[in-house]
Amino acid sequence: MHYTCQKGNTASLHAQLGEIIQFIEAAVEERETAYKVEAGLWFRLLSLGWELLRMFFMLHGDGDVGEQVELPDGRQVKRLKQPHKRSYLSVFGEFVLERVVYGTREGQKIEYVPLDERLQLPESKFSYLLQDWNQSSALEMPFKQTSKLLEKILGLNQSVNSLERSNRKMAEDVAAFWEAQSSPPDEEEGALLVCTADCKGVPMRKSAEQARVEEVKSNKGAQPGEKKMALLGSVYTIGRYSRTPEDVLDALFRKPESAKPEEQEPSSSRPKPCFKHVRAALMRDEADHTAPQVETIFGWMAQEVVERTATRDRPLILLMDGQDALWRAGMEYLPEQQFEVTEILDLLHAVSYIWKAVHLFHPTGSDEALKLARKYIMRILRGEVKQVILSLSRMGKRRNLSGKRLDELEKICGYLRNNANRMAYHEYLAAGYPIASGIIEGACRTVVKDRMERSGMRWVCAGAHAMLGLRSIQLSDLWDEFIQFHITNESQRLYPGLAANDDDFSLLQVA
Repeated sequence: MHYTCQKGNTASLHAQLGEIIQFIEAAVEERETAYKVEAGLWFRLLSLGWELLRMFFMLHGDGDVGEQVELPDGRQVKRLKQPHKRSYLSVFGEFVLERVVYGTREGQKIEYVPLDERLQLPESKFSYLLQDWNQSSALEMPFKQTSKLLEKILGLNQSVNSLERSNRKMAEDVAAFWEAQSSPPDEEEGALLVCTADCKGVPMRKSAEQARVEEVKSNKGAQPGEKKMALLGSVYTIGRYSRTPEDVLDALFRKPESAKPEEQEPSSSRPKPCFKHVRAALMRDEADHTAPQVETIFGWMAQEVVERTATRDRPLILLMDGQDALWRAGMEYLPEQQFEVTEILDLLHAVSYIWKAVHLFHPTGSDEALKLARKYIMRILRGEVKQVILSLSRMGKRRNLSGKRLDELEKICGYLRNNANRMAYHEYLAAGYPIASGIIEGACRTVVKDRMERSGMRWVCAGAHAMLGLRSIQLSDLWDEFIQFHITNESQRLYPGLAANDDDFSLLQVA
């Protein structure tokens, strides 16, 4: 629907209300199904909503506030002769608003539009509610599917390009949103503060020039681009949960089908993460280095730590896998001069290296492999990392490992040796610390894989970074807060004169 809002009356509104009532009465008489009535009622209500919103616009008039207006900076602007039109696409349909505008003269920049300011209209033609619905859907499904879904529900035809542009525009507020976040209520936080980070690949689209060059060289057509690693970080608090090495070993080797019913579900006494905040970035500098995303994510994590320890001293845990680059970033942004950090290597990564070592000596799935893995993992859990390294090295010599198998064993021992100071699991378990990085691995799946790695999907860096930023906010359960922040932030930028009057601006935001 499309309408230029000028003069009008409420006759059509009353007529539509009467028609809806007649529709329901006729449906009863004709024994219509609930499905047909619901569908018919929905689109009639959309039409009614459009009429009501049209009435809202008409009651505000064209925004004429006199021949001249003084702007907040003291400049005088005059009313221009011709009203200016703008589109406004709402969830009910499209409107074309004719507004009185102010400036120095025709053809020059429009300085002031009273109606836009009074209604706090968005910069684009898409209403804030529609932007919210568009991007809430686009965070979960491809832009094309989002377009089709909302067209089916609302009858609106929105292009994929417009949805992509809106996604990137909205994501411009992500950094400022995180900076504006206040600390969670201290009494609702857990006793331990945990930071964790990981990387996840995003399939990239090659540039047009690169694709043309490779197509000419290969004669096989343009090929998909390679993946670029996005960086994800998470900060949360959690209560202590003390366990023994035996408890963890049993959990690692328990077969699901053999577990008792009460053991198949997590214990109700196991603490849950509190205020789990997740943030992701895919950024590169001119040399295609990852320094910008490292600064963004680890800098944000450090700020979260400062905020969430300001009123209460909590043990700080940095829990990650064995990537040296991540640990170096952790030491840079959480330096020991400022923070007392307990570094913990994710247990499941350590366990995976034990299994790799075991399979150098025994076949996969054999009883011998299972027995040896249990033995070594238990020793790891008891803090006997050096003894495990020594035992593996001796076994390699006894079995006369050579070539690739010996190289693999040396890599495994090197990994354990380099991370031995982060593998005091017996101490961590006794203190009730978490020892597995399931939180960030889950974020890699939900933020990146579930949306960014669908069949045939390819991204450019800017688009991927925008999507990752918004999906992170959604996963952190802060989407509604972000939408309100985005609206307020844009309104203050577009209408500084109104924003300067805090009382009026706050009143309009609440309304």
